[in-house]
Amino acid sequence: MSTGNGADSAPGHLSTTTTARTTRTAGKGSMFGSLKIRNYRLFATGQAVSNTGTWMQRIAQDWLVLSLTGSASAVGITIALQFLPMLVFGLYGGVLADRLPKRPLLIVTQTLMGLTGIALAALTLAGHVQVWHVYLAAFLLGLVTVVDNPARQTFVSEMVGPDQLANAVSLNSANFQSARLVGPALAGVLITAVGSGWAFLLNGLSFAAPVAGLLLMRARELHPVRPQPRTKGQLREGLRYVAGRPELIWPIVLVGFIGTFGFNFPIWLSAFVSDVFHGDAGTYGLFNTLIAAGSLAGALLAARRGHSRLRLLVAAALLFSALEVVTAFAPGFWLFAALLVPIGMFGLTVNVTANASVQMATDPEMRGRVMALFMMVFTGGTPIGAPVVGWMTDTYGARIGMAAGGLVSLAAAATIAVILSRVGNLRLSVSRHGVTFIPSPRARELVAAA
Repeated sequence: MSTGNGADSAPGHLSTTTTARTTRTAGKGSMFGSLKIRNYRLFATGQAVSNTGTWMQRIAQDWLVLSLTGSASAVGITIALQFLPMLVFGLYGGVLADRLPKRPLLIVTQTLMGLTGIALAALTLAGHVQVWHVYLAAFLLGLVTVVDNPARQTFVSEMVGPDQLANAVSLNSANFQSARLVGPALAGVLITAVGSGWAFLLNGLSFAAPVAGLLLMRARELHPVRPQPRTKGQLREGLRYVAGRPELIWPIVLVGFIGTFGFNFPIWLSAFVSDVFHGDAGTYGLFNTLIAAGSLAGALLAARRGHSRLRLLVAAALLFSALEVVTAFAPGFWLFAALLVPIGMFGLTVNVTANASVQMATDPEMRGRVMALFMMVFTGGTPIGAPVVGWMTDTYGARIGMAAGGLVSLAAAATIAVILSRVGNLRLSVSRHGVTFIPSPRARELVAAA
């Protein structure tokens, strides 16, 4: 499989040959093909435990802030603080991920993330927790994530190799979304029964599982990428690399808009629960579980496909955004709840497809910096979007807040669809089978000539 376009790729257009070759290679295997690899099984098992704890803490954190302040804006501030370090320092985290060996680096970051959860648990269980404590814990967790995210994303290719990369990326998302099914439900029970502190404690302890998995891996079975030596200009080099490749920059821009404005579910769902449907923590957990169910279905379908195409990315982004607008004005509780399932499915499809396509189109020695940029744009936009969306939700209500986020995402997806169709010499085709991009007559002539 070609992991990048190479030095001779033309920056002005998409490489049809490279895309086709990548798709054929990535399509090999079964839905769970990468789980046949021992090191990846250890990684996936540890992540399943840790992800469950992470989702428990997310629900408990949002509900604790809402309980202490009664403000959706405060929830938005908490989310913004957690992702602010990624926006500010994300690219530097990618440089470190390219410079340092991934496995020992992940052992350190996963340990620090566990300690953050334990510290917040101690404050909450002791009855001394204040909103600024939650803000600080969220910010510290974000600092560690700056390095952990690109290292974890790129370490996948070192565990499974290029042939199983697309499958492993999809299964990572399925793993995360499976935990999202269990974590919110457990958090709802714990918050109702004994309070948020126990959810924080279990999350902190859950990081022992991925650390153990990393320690048990067989180093000789990895596909290590040679760490890059420390040189000047590595950050600028990564930015220039992405800027010259449309197949990288436009998916990153698209997920940036959707991550900033379309993925503010903690704000919207907490507002719908408290202000529209007058529910409790159990209702909030139910809504998150329904989104997770759809997301899990989307991840498994992506693993079964085994390939990542830009037209699938654009179509999923359009459907995701349109569904958000429709769901915002759903008149009843159960219709609103039911629509969360396809929202989760298409939202996850956007994330997985963009992630896999960007990784497969990137040369291995640049992957840490490129994925840091990807994660910086996808999650780093939250400090910008979350306070704005939180203010709009508080001022105009949950329905207007959610609809506004969906409309911005929809406009971005439609604009980038047009740009990609022009850059790739494609034209839009609308039929009873859906919306797709097909080669223009000029594009077919170029392929035939090649």
